[in-house]
Amino acid sequence: MRTWQKTRAVVVALALVAASAATTAAANASGAATDCCGGPSSWTTGDKTALGTSASTQSPVWFTVADGVTSEVFYPRVDVPETQDMQYAVTDGSSFVDLERDATDHVVSMPDEKSLEYTVTNTAKSGRYRITTTYVTDPARATLVTRTRFQSLDGGAYRLYLLANPSMAGGASGDTVSWDGSGLVASGTENLYGTTTTIVSSLRVSTGFSAHDNGYSGAASDCLVDLRADQRLDNGFDSVSGAGNVVQCGQIPVAADTTFTVALGYGASAQAATSAATGSLSAGFAGLETGYRAGWNSYVSGLKPAPASVAGDQQRRRAYYVAAMALHAAEDKTFRGASVAGLATPWGDVVNGDSLNDGYHRVWGRDLYQQTTGLLAAGDTAQPRRMAQFLWGSQWIGTPTAGDGTTYPAGAFPRYSPVSGVAGASAQQLGCCEQLDQDADAIVLAWLTGLTDAATYAKVKVTAEHLRTSGPATTERWEEQFGRSPSSIAAEIAGLVSAGAIARANGDTVSATTWESTADSWRASLDAWTVTKSGFWGGHTYYERLDKGTDPNDGGQICFDEGCFFEHDVVDFGFLDLVRLGVRAPGDPTIAASIAPTAAAFDGNAAMQVTLPNGDVYFHRYPHDNYGESTSACTGWPAGGPQRFGRLWPVLSGERGEYELANGRSAAVYLKSMADAANAGYFIPEQVWDRSSGCFALGRPTGSAAPLMWAEGQYLRLAQSMDAGHNVDTPAVVKDRYGS
Repeated sequence: MRTWQKTRAVVVALALVAASAATTAAANASGAATDCCGGPSSWTTGDKTALGTSASTQSPVWFTVADGVTSEVFYPRVDVPETQDMQYAVTDGSSFVDLERDATDHVVSMPDEKSLEYTVTNTAKSGRYRITTTYVTDPARATLVTRTRFQSLDGGAYRLYLLANPSMAGGASGDTVSWDGSGLVASGTENLYGTTTTIVSSLRVSTGFSAHDNGYSGAASDCLVDLRADQRLDNGFDSVSGAGNVVQCGQIPVAADTTFTVALGYGASAQAATSAATGSLSAGFAGLETGYRAGWNSYVSGLKPAPASVAGDQQRRRAYYVAAMALHAAEDKTFRGASVAGLATPWGDVVNGDSLNDGYHRVWGRDLYQQTTGLLAAGDTAQPRRMAQFLWGSQWIGTPTAGDGTTYPAGAFPRYSPVSGVAGASAQQLGCCEQLDQDADAIVLAWLTGLTDAATYAKVKVTAEHLRTSGPATTERWEEQFGRSPSSIAAEIAGLVSAGAIARANGDTVSATTWESTADSWRASLDAWTVTKSGFWGGHTYYERLDKGTDPNDGGQICFDEGCFFEHDVVDFGFLDLVRLGVRAPGDPTIAASIAPTAAAFDGNAAMQVTLPNGDVYFHRYPHDNYGESTSACTGWPAGGPQRFGRLWPVLSGERGEYELANGRSAAVYLKSMADAANAGYFIPEQVWDRSSGCFALGRPTGSAAPLMWAEGQYLRLAQSMDAGHNVDTPAVVKDRYGS
């Protein structure tokens, strides 16, 4: 883990150990740092309170902010991070050194609610100073541009250092850094998706740097270690002796109140990166900010107006606009239509960052479907069509293809893929297992976006036939268990019926009849496969989460980290998809009877449904879910701490809202719950805390991914559906067939 991402105690300990080595170095050391090669690195927390990119396609740079400072920056594609973090250090030169992330209280604001522009105000807990930074990207160049105002609040004279923590070409272990006479340059070369790729960054400031240092993370040459030894920057290394986990910093001359601009440019060479950074500085922050805002304002104005369900409330309205912009920002600018599940690595501060990590910056077909239907609801038709075209043009598997421990057959879609699709991806980059609901979702999207041409149908036909002959048992939507699940079967039925409609549009009535007949058969058998009459909860009769066999009343078990349990005692709300997708009528009595026992199910951690004191209603995924934080240690899922449970998922509040709406009841509390779950940047997270603890507040985001693009799409759909009076994403072709 890199020095600046360690906990405060570990950072201090590391600094003290390194201090003795630092004192032996000559003051104002220059040349190359030789204490190679730095410690292991990590990424940052998944809870991003700001993110953005230009609405234009000319600027392939995405920024994120977490814990008040710059976190992962992506370039030249939205699935390759180039920076771990970047932040300021402040010292008086004699008594203290503050790291911005840890020493300040953070306030996040939006200068314009219709633009992904953020201002982060960090005020020292000591009251000594304030740092206010506004983030944009240059619409015409590959540059992250920030305007920072540094203010001394107590009249003291302070020294300000900008600390950069590069992770070039997706990883940190093989980077080099140097001083080029006026700016800080970092470079790294990695094999990315089968191609040797070099990425270079150039960091510059409008005031110029008055001092600089390049070194190795955690070593004596690390500028933070150096500063903490004696509150002075004694080193001044121009470069490093060899590739490693590197860090760099530059001193920015400041007075009592100083405003300056920082440009972090990227390119395939030092010349290109420097040209981007210097060009952005020359353009000036004010002009770039105006252009950046104009681009986002134009995009938002092309959507439907904010619906009445959100328009009158600032929290709900801003969450709505941010959801639409976040989904637009998640699309890659080279591989159009490829939209990632999130610009985060959940609990990334304990995930190794030495090399490229999947994180959530991959394209899941399921998440893409959820994003697409959200954008369609909001009034964007161009991006959804590109997304469907990406699925069928770049992610569809035409011949058996190796995945991670599996082989995907013809007609399948991978668990996920890079934004470039299947071509050039390694087996690991395509994931572990096929989920038939993702295959079905792609067919539904083809129908919803009008992608019914003969060439696409030729692929749809292969996928539909694969679905017919392989289903309905599959690895379900939570990607953990194999069997028959109501949510997966709902998607499969909708996919087969949509395939039938596409087949008829292409004159193939024989195939259409075959697929529709299979859909009808699965629908008729669904309850016998997945409705138990022997369950533990409520009246004992309800939908299971999943059954590995065909008898929901037998003694079959399902296993988790904490042990094995009867399948008929493990529930989730996936059966609500039967209504949303038009497979069952809203008033279906078995679905209605499954609501209360599912909500009450308890696993020793919490009930499935949790109602907060303010009335907000949230849900866990299923009992015995371990994908979350440790209750006692507060560490995230990858760390494997004790009492580790999945927490509340706001997206499930949206799904419940759609069910209520389909039944003619109010969904307002569920829309409000989703909006209230949003973090300071109005992003809806993957999970929120289900209790108050020493680490998290009840109902507030955990270290999981924020924004979760799936949740953003769900929020848009629910908001628009409430105004429409019906669920706008229910496929009419399915609803019409089953009279639902």
